[in-house]
Amino acid sequence: MLTKEHLAKQVENKEVDTVVVAFTDMQGRLMGKRVDAEYFVESSYQGESTEGCNYLLTVDMEMDPVQGYEMANWAAGYGDFEMVPDFNTLRVVPWLDGTAMVLCDVAWHDGKPVRPSPRQVLRAQIERARALGFEPMFGSELEFFLLKETYAEAYAKHYTDLTPSVPYILDYHVLATTYDEPFIRAVRKGMKAAGIQVESSKGEAWPGQQEINFRFADALTMADNHVIYKNGIKEMAHQNGCAVAFMAKPDHRWIGSSCHVHSSLWKESRNAFDGESEVFKHYLAGHIAYASELAIFLAPNINSYKRFAAGSWAPTTLAWGHDNRTCGFRIVGHGQHLRTESRIPGADANPYLCFAALLAAGLQGIEEELTLPPEFKGNAYESDVQRFPHALRDAIACLEQGRTARAAFGDDVIDHYLNYARTEQALFDKVVTNYERERLFERG
Repeated sequence: MLTKEHLAKQVENKEVDTVVVAFTDMQGRLMGKRVDAEYFVESSYQGESTEGCNYLLTVDMEMDPVQGYEMANWAAGYGDFEMVPDFNTLRVVPWLDGTAMVLCDVAWHDGKPVRPSPRQVLRAQIERARALGFEPMFGSELEFFLLKETYAEAYAKHYTDLTPSVPYILDYHVLATTYDEPFIRAVRKGMKAAGIQVESSKGEAWPGQQEINFRFADALTMADNHVIYKNGIKEMAHQNGCAVAFMAKPDHRWIGSSCHVHSSLWKESRNAFDGESEVFKHYLAGHIAYASELAIFLAPNINSYKRFAAGSWAPTTLAWGHDNRTCGFRIVGHGQHLRTESRIPGADANPYLCFAALLAAGLQGIEEELTLPPEFKGNAYESDVQRFPHALRDAIACLEQGRTARAAFGDDVIDHYLNYARTEQALFDKVVTNYERERLFERG
């Protein structure tokens, strides 16, 4: 990590000439500008912010402006907001020549936060936790597919018939992962040099599927690291003539890619979950009670719900169990390492929104002193435990009918993301898919 003083010295020595100034949009992508490093040092150190068009928090994946958002629209002229650097995130980007990066909070011109911006949504829940005396600690485990095609080649093939880096399942397979090690090692080293503490990498449960894990941290730092890593590994894949995909389900014949989220609450530098305390039980009970209402923050896309299939390593229920991978919530670790693992989110989740949703649900459970249902033992796929929503349409309905999310996030945030989810559903409903053509073009 860099201090302001270290950056200024590197700029003076011509070691850094560009600063990426970025924030995370609704879809979890980094948005921003590349700023001349000398200008950045001169302007930002005097308190100046970088401006960006406020439509960036109202566009769809194709960058098309979408109506129905209060914070930005054609009637209001799509003005600017401020990208305010958080210098705690300042770092060199080792895989880009002469480049540093800083993440930003998004604010209006009067300095007030843009509340629906993902980083601000998470910040609000962290402050809620701190008001109760807790520091939330999180870790996210992102799975992805490593493919031999470049992004340009994958685009030309309409993202079909792509070639996994290894043609067979490589779960924990040392020989198979050796074949991919030149690239994966470069990613591990690059992320470590960028200030993201690496734990391990491994093969996953399908051909070409990989996972790189990083050390847990406070919730905001972990979310920051998550988005920098996800963006950075794509940049490195491009540089190495391959591609990585974080879709929840890139192909209906493949296993999906998850984002298992580990969380715990700490108090006075100790894990408040130790011994499966009442805090732990209420927190987990909140996850179970409110996961469905908050589903669009955990599974934000049409494709997200294609993961949820029996025997697929992705959960279908809201069951919880100790070290049981068939459950939506798996309890792992002991003593000071005890934590919940939510197996619901996919690799497409926006970490700020995902962490905020899990934190909001857990804190609600603590505040309401909810009773934890009995532990599930056995195969949760073959049970009558409540199901997590299995389509975006169902998740939208759960949020529309609920009240807890509005109380936790505020009407402005919930209305913003309901508009996002309704738009995603409406856009998909208009599309004719290959599934329809293959079944009906000749025989229909």
